[in-house]
Amino acid sequence: MAQQDTGPRRTPEPEARGRAAERGTTEHGRPGRTPEHGSPGRDTAPGAPEQGRVRGRGRVGLSEEALDREAEEVTVAVMAASRLIVALSARALASVDVPLTLPQLRSLVALHTCGPIKLAAMAATLGVTPSTALRMAERLEGLGLTDRRVNPDNRREVVLRLTGAGEDLVERVLGHRRAEIRALVERLPAPQRAGLVPALTALATAAGDLDPGLAPTDEAGRLAGVLDDPLNPAP
Repeated sequence: MAQQDTGPRRTPEPEARGRAAERGTTEHGRPGRTPEHGSPGRDTAPGAPEQGRVRGRGRVGLSEEALDREAEEVTVAVMAASRLIVALSARALASVDVPLTLPQLRSLVALHTCGPIKLAAMAATLGVTPSTALRMAERLEGLGLTDRRVNPDNRREVVLRLTGAGEDLVERVLGHRRAEIRALVERLPAPQRAGLVPALTALATAAGDLDPGLAPTDEAGRLAGVLDDPLNPAP
């Protein structure tokens, strides 16, 4: 009967250990663990795709390539929604018999929501220069939609307000657009309809967290969401 070896085990020679490492095994023939990318480890589930296991960048579980694709999809979706609002605003504007551009409609909406305001304040609300706001006010006054008066508290300032015709036009245009948007929203399933505003609000809030200069303001409310037409920016 052979005697069992109970003595100390020999330490493999460095050369043997090197050959085992090249084969991906231990010196005893068992599969070794390699820290190289793509090898089995605690951070990668068996059978999982190689993408989506990047940590420390973006959301856990998404690779840089996947995050780029997601960002592009969000961009396309938001741009499509913005174009939709511009198109609906333009259609609503075409429903009245007064020749107006979208920037001019924005001016009327600003006066409608803010009441009589100074020319400089309207320019700031619209994001234009005072001279551009003045030209716009002159055109709208020529259409009988606005009225310019000298500020009694400071005769060097001009105060703008809507006329009765201007008030009526704004209400008709916004009412027309509201009805079209309501018809679209009503076609959405209830879960999608409920998540629409929170998702868009969260996106705007995240932008403000990333850059305070992108933080949401109340401009959209003052202008009733009427956007400039990028293809027709003339006042």
